[in-house]
Amino acid sequence: MFLSRKAQMVAPEQTLPGRSERNFPLSERHRVLDAPLVTDEVPEGFEVAFFGLGCFWGAEEIYWQIPGVWSTSVGYAGGTTPHPSYEEVCSGGTNHTEAVRIVFDPTQVSYAELVKRFFEVHDPTQGYRQGNDVGTQYRSAIYYSTPEQEQVARELTKVYGDELARRRLGDITTEIREAPTYYYAEDVHQQYLAKNPFGYRCHANTGVRFPETA
Repeated sequence: MFLSRKAQMVAPEQTLPGRSERNFPLSERHRVLDAPLVTDEVPEGFEVAFFGLGCFWGAEEIYWQIPGVWSTSVGYAGGTTPHPSYEEVCSGGTNHTEAVRIVFDPTQVSYAELVKRFFEVHDPTQGYRQGNDVGTQYRSAIYYSTPEQEQVARELTKVYGDELARRRLGDITTEIREAPTYYYAEDVHQQYLAKNPFGYRCHANTGVRFPETA
């Protein structure tokens, strides 16, 4: 069951029960950025962003390379199972998507820049999949933390959607909603590609850029 790749959401009452608390340890520091990994409180003036864009290994690597990003982590969001395991998420029985959590300094990098990067490195038209990876855990998602982030996310989604439509490349399926509870993934997944430089990557520039005026 856990190894199946489900491509449809399940009813909330049918999701897996999960557990009351995290049952594994996490590293204290970010392997690349040397910032705190678990950051319930962020530095004053900083913001938090959440994105789902396919396999979270490559998604995290993309964002930790952006100047102004203070810390990143990977986890699970958007479903109903509390404190799920990777195997449970991959089973399709939690309704979570693989997500990256980004703590950033908006004086160095804007939320709009993070959203633009999000769209330009994955295909937001594929629904419950990303390339060869099939399952609800690979769905495209923007989970905003503030009303200002919501406005930017929706405005840029329309701009990018119009550009895709102009090129006849399909409709955006990205889920956009207020940030739900985020559950940290197991330590082996945190900064995975720093630990495994030749590991699996599924992200690349899509070739569809934002119009210069966006």
